[in-house]
Amino acid sequence: METREDPAIRGGQKGGERSLHSEKVSAAQIQVYLKGIDYPATKDEIVQTAENNDAPENVMKWLRQLPERTYERPNHVEEEFGKMK
Repeated sequence: METREDPAIRGGQKGGERSLHSEKVSAAQIQVYLKGIDYPATKDEIVQTAENNDAPENVMKWLRQLPERTYERPNHVEEEFGKMK
């Protein structure tokens, strides 16, 4: 029986996994690395959660630029991302 390659896999990584490690940062990517955070959350808590979730440097660089404040919900982080993009 012939084995067919999964079309979602390119270069050994599924498409979604590959996009998590691209140089560009997306709001969806940021939320992946904030998994497990409890809101409201401070900037420091957001940065620490991303570090604990092994976020790549391009994501960490962006998160370190967030304004110092408390973020009430995930979409508040996304709104800041939209402003800084």
